[in-house]
Amino acid sequence: MQNKYAFFPGCVLHAAAKEAEISTIAVAKKLGITLEEIPGWSCCGASHVQDIDPETSLLTNARNLALAERMGLTIVTACSTCALMLRQARATLLDGKKDWANERLAAAGLEFKGTVEVKHLLWELADSCDEWADKITHPQTHLKVAPFYGCHTVRPPKIMNYESHLNPQSLEKVIRACGATPVTIPERLKCCGFHAVFPAENAAHRMTSSAVSSAAEAGADCLLTPCPLCHMQLDMYQPDVLSSVCGDTPVPILHLPQILAIAFGLDKKKIGLSRHIINAKQLLNSVDSTVHAR
Repeated sequence: MQNKYAFFPGCVLHAAAKEAEISTIAVAKKLGITLEEIPGWSCCGASHVQDIDPETSLLTNARNLALAERMGLTIVTACSTCALMLRQARATLLDGKKDWANERLAAAGLEFKGTVEVKHLLWELADSCDEWADKITHPQTHLKVAPFYGCHTVRPPKIMNYESHLNPQSLEKVIRACGATPVTIPERLKCCGFHAVFPAENAAHRMTSSAVSSAAEAGADCLLTPCPLCHMQLDMYQPDVLSSVCGDTPVPILHLPQILAIAFGLDKKKIGLSRHIINAKQLLNSVDSTVHAR
């Protein structure tokens, strides 16, 4: 794992999923990694801008990529959708749209050269498990964790291109490194419903309820996702579907960096579990008493 990255937090980490940003930064600090936020970054535009104005969407992300290139660092993001949008833009620019974009970026004194790489935090953590596993002071041997990749973490495979989109194992690898046990559910690679919640609310709720009910039936203590949009959908809308579809068994949803923060025994303020809709503090019951949810 590199020791310094150009950090693209994205809109959700700066607002609705602030706990994901807090725990990401805390984990990075524990690992001796500097996350230098890209100055002047803007929303990646997901998921509807590209459907209405694809050129504006492409140019927006060309600008984000050019800003990161100025830093001379690899981009890392903790949002699967941001990773997809940035990687898709990079591929499109390198496939014949670079000159078009640079003609427009020149007005802002920017140029996209195609030198910057875009990586997901999950991939970097999975690749470096051997480097950070010995830093774990609170192995989560009591936890059964259901991995939830969602759509954008592994698809489309030609763009994300980190591991098998049919049978990814990066989340399972991280879960085991934290001492916990992965629990497989049929929905692990399915859509959470986030991008359909407004135009097709009932269908989105069915997706949410399916994942939650499967996790409960499998005996999982929580679901773990590397995407804050999946977290938002599964956590925020879970109360709406519990009694009608899932019964009365709520399942806490963890952000990827939160399970590492807990396993590292980080200070309670670096975990942010109190921001969750579904109570996740119970996951700390058997953890050292110095670590509690904020």
